[in-house]
Amino acid sequence: MTVRVSFNVGRKDIRFDSKSKVVCLVSGGIDSPVAAWLMMKKGCVPVFAFLDNYPFADETTKRRAMEAIKKLSEYAHENKLRVYMVPHGDDLTDILRNCPRSLTCVLCRRMMYRLAEKIALLEGADAIVTGEIIGEHASQTLINLRVETQAIFDVTILRPLIGLNKQEVENLARKIGTFDASTKPSSCCSAPPPKPRTRARLKEVQEAEGSLNIKAMIDRDLKEATIFEV
Repeated sequence: MTVRVSFNVGRKDIRFDSKSKVVCLVSGGIDSPVAAWLMMKKGCVPVFAFLDNYPFADETTKRRAMEAIKKLSEYAHENKLRVYMVPHGDDLTDILRNCPRSLTCVLCRRMMYRLAEKIALLEGADAIVTGEIIGEHASQTLINLRVETQAIFDVTILRPLIGLNKQEVENLARKIGTFDASTKPSSCCSAPPPKPRTRARLKEVQEAEGSLNIKAMIDRDLKEATIFEV
């Protein structure tokens, strides 16, 4: 289905078609399903990706993510939506063993973006969608977001919630029916450091990544990924 949107700018009537694919990173939290829904509302076709942090998180987080995705599928015009379940725990293990502890979350997110970019290229998607909000976590300061974004080059990242506050996002989650799924009891990821960097520098991050075999990590994760439809 193609969604046609028109609006007026001065005296010009602008029309465009929106049926772009977007890779929506879904974490099991409240924010990411809302971000995906906002893009679906604009006519985008979501391809969902859940990066599984096991053994640093248990099955409860995955179940929350899947419940939210199934709820979002009720809003889709397509009969089936594709989901990538990607193992990410070995990446965290490599990062914890080889890199400065304070950079764990920044390095983790850069890997997530790289994996999402590969999925986007495989799927012919035009963008990656995340539920990030300025200052919501240490990895989501403006400086860290810039450093994290610089991990990829071929696909843009969209952050539809970036300027909202938590209450605004929760209100939307209740409206679309994902709030209950996203707030069920679950374990938190145990990988974040006690004192995460909030103002990481690109040079130090790249130096830390010199201790990692990024290509091998990506190849391993995608080879072990599970792909299915809901």
